[in-house]
Amino acid sequence: MSAVTVARAQGLFDLIGGGWPLLHPRSFEWVFGPETDVWLQRATAGLLATTGWSLPRTGPAPESLGQARRAGVGSAVTLPAVDLVHVPLGRIRPTYLLDAAMQAGRPAAWWRCGKPGGKPRSSARSAPRPR
Repeated sequence: MSAVTVARAQGLFDLIGGGWPLLHPRSFEWVFGPETDVWLQRATAGLLATTGWSLPRTGPAPESLGQARRAGVGSAVTLPAVDLVHVPLGRIRPTYLLDAAMQAGRPAAWWRCGKPGGKPRSSARSAPRPR
């Protein structure tokens, strides 16, 4: 999978995930529970939607891919970390662990793409081609 594909897929997911609590907070809170800090929910959703708006616009240039990788990995590590800390403390519902599980594969997807301008990493070693 190419880095551009990873950026676009994560961007779409983040745009939907960030837009949901902004556009229909009632259904979001039905699934994830009522929010005591509505301002924090809106701020987090807005930042996630911003990432989701930006990532799909990633171009093939190494600079663009590097920026997308930093934003993508950063959000894919930060969001599950928050979920994994606050669910056991009882501050947020266990349904947030679904979000953490969906986020878990993103850093691996970025890693498999390799560095911007470099070759993608392969999960299997290939044999040398005969001449």
